[in-house]
Formats: sequence, structure tokens, C-alpha cells
Amino acid sequence: MNFPLFIARRIYNDKSVGDGSSDTKQNRQVSRPAIRIATLGVAIGLAVMIVSVCVVLGFKHTIRDKVIGFGSHITVGEFLAVQTNDPQPIEMGDSMRRYLSSIEGVKHVQRFAMKQGILKTDSDFLGVMFKGVAEEYDTTFLHENLVAGSIPRFSDKASKQKILMSQMIADQLRVKCGDRIYAYFISEKGVRPRRYTIEGIYQTNLTQFDKVMCFTDLYSAQKLNGWNEDQTSGAELTVNDFNHVDDVEDILIRNVNRTTDSYGQTYSSLTIRESNPQIFSWLDLLDLNVWIILALMVCVAGFTMISGLLIIILERTNMIGVLKALGARNSTVRHTFLWFAVFIIGRGMLIGNVLGIGIVLLQRYTGLVRLDPATYYVSTVPVELNIPLILLINVATLIVSVFVLIAPSHLVSHIHPAKSMRYE
Repeated sequence: MNFPLFIARRIYNDKSVGDGSSDTKQNRQVSRPAIRIATLGVAIGLAVMIVSVCVVLGFKHTIRDKVIGFGSHITVGEFLAVQTNDPQPIEMGDSMRRYLSSIEGVKHVQRFAMKQGILKTDSDFLGVMFKGVAEEYDTTFLHENLVAGSIPRFSDKASKQKILMSQMIADQLRVKCGDRIYAYFISEKGVRPRRYTIEGIYQTNLTQFDKVMCFTDLYSAQKLNGWNEDQTSGAELTVNDFNHVDDVEDILIRNVNRTTDSYGQTYSSLTIRESNPQIFSWLDLLDLNVWIILALMVCVAGFTMISGLLIIILERTNMIGVLKALGARNSTVRHTFLWFAVFIIGRGMLIGNVLGIGIVLLQRYTGLVRLDPATYYVSTVPVELNIPLILLINVATLIVSVFVLIAPSHLVSHIHPAKSMRYE
């Protein structure tokens, strides 16, 4: 039988207010608010940590997935085009596509071709970037952000003269789905006009992409650039695990980069982090905010527990004296109060988990807290419920909270049995 645990459980479950003496009642009136404050401190601290981590994870992954939706994980293209965004072609025939698909860790390969142009209505015009894609293009991201119309059936064999544009572009040009719009492309041969039908409208709230990006057929973009059917701006590679992007990039660097195609162009590759360093650096800074919040909340929980434990020890001075008089060692008495603290921390953690996870689920299914998409790129606060991470936070909170109580628990070693039994 664990004697300190037994005593701690009896103390924790003691609902009486004493033996009727006014001194005991007064002591209990002091200690019980302290216990409630300590429990509340742990609960609030844990709830804030859970909400903070879930919000930051949700925000980071939502923004990351939106950026990846426009550019995939890795881009393979012509060396100068990859480094400077200059629309230079690279050979992307069946053999190269099969090789890229065979690389370990690569999940999907899709071709694309870029072409700058001008959209014009009777009263407005706007410079945009046309992204030509083929039938293998993964439209999952576009479907998730589609707000009107439908996704065109893209092809590399013929052009159906249909485009997909953003809500921002549609608002600026005052057009809608089903409208026909002229596009003008400037090249060395002069101005080449095309007339497109707006098949669908998307909205991601990523301003730097929404304000310029339109999607059309790969065939149309190739012809407007004057390229052959096996020439594109490059290929976008999706990997099985985003955390292993650098591993796949290393394989490309060794086996693909610096090689040339049949036209004499040099292959090169670029990860999504390298092509959008500002966004990913900003997202990485959010981790620092989380660590600061975690540290502050652990400090709050720790200090409230220390103050609560000291008050409880002072209240139970008579009991400590009796235990020592009966032969209990200092370590036994210290373990008794540490177990008592564990009960308080456990109750606070239970309340904190219910409160924190409840807030996260409420936001997840109702979108109660809204944001300005022009500033935060999302219309509601995104959350991600990561159970393993929440369990880790709980374990860390328990360990740290108990650890900081070890030093204050040594106060019992200074309590003398003879004096303590006369303590009032």
C-alpha cells in the first residue's frame, strides 16, 4: 500500500470544514479558495495552450495548402525560368514525365505552361497570368475554392476557349460566369486576340495569386507561346509527405538538374518553400509565438500551484507534526503533498481539456470567430485538432507542474513535531 497516496487521497476527498473549532473553519476558508485558484490556473493555462496550438497548426496548414495549390510541392522547369519566372520552355515529353513519376516519394506529376495576357471588357482591362494545364492536372484545390460555375475540362490536344478566373479579377472587370471576354497576348509577331468564355470563378483569399491567376488549356498556352507540343513551362510534382520535400529535391538535384533536353535547355528544380520564402518565413515565425504562449501558461499554472501548495502545507501543519511524531519521514510527508498536488493538477487538466477542445470544436464546426481575408488570407479562424500533440501538451504540463512543486514541498522538513502540534 502506498501510504503517501492514501493520505493524499483522504485529504483531497475531505469535504468537512473541520472539527467545529473556529480556527479550523478559518483555515479551511483560506485553503479552499487557494485550491480552486490553483485548479483554475491549471485549467485556463492548459485550455489556452490547446487552443493556441490548434489555431496555429490550422492557420499554418491552411495557408500552406493554398500556396501549394497554386504551385505544388516542387517545380521542374528550365533553369532561367525557374530562377527568374521568365517564360522559357523545357521539354516535358512522356519519357521525362514517366521518369519524374518513378522517383521515390513523388505522388503526382502535372504539366503547365504560363502566358501573360490582358483581359479586356468594354470599360476595363487587366493584366493577368494565364496558366495552361492539361487533363492530368489535379483540380482538387480548385474545386475546394470554387465559388461559381464549374471547372473547365482542360486538355493538351485542343482549346475549348474556356477559362477559370478568380473572384477578385471578376469583380475588377465586373464579369460573371457565362460571360465572354477578350484576351490579348503580345508577342514578337504582334498582338494576338482570343475570346474566352468564363466557365468558373474561384476564391482563395491569397491576394498575390487571386489578383493575377487564370486557368486555361495547356494547348492554348503552348500555341500562344509558339512552343511545340512536348514543350511546357515545366512540371509540378506532388510528394507523398510534405516533410520529405527536401529528400525528393535532393534526388532531382543529383539526377535531373543541370541536364539538358533535346532543344538544349537546362533542367532545374525549385521547392515551394524556395519559390515563396516570404510566406513560409512568416508561417515559421508563428512557431515562436506558440512557444512564448506555452511558456507563459506553464508559468501561470506553476506559480498558482506553488502558492496553493504552500497554503495547504501551512494549513496542515498540525497534521504534519502528528505524522512526524508517529515516525513518518520528511520524504513520506513531501510525497503526500506532491500526490495531493497531482490530484489538483489532474482536476485542472480535465477541466482545461474539456474547455480547450470544446472551443476548438466549436470554432471548427461553426466558424464563430471570423477574420478579414484581405489581411489573414482566411475568412474564419482555422483550427486543426491534433490529438497526439494535445496528449503531449497534457503530459508536459503534468510533469512541469509537479517538477516545480518539488522545491516548495521541502518546506515540510523545517516543521518540528513538538512545535507544530501547538501551532495555531
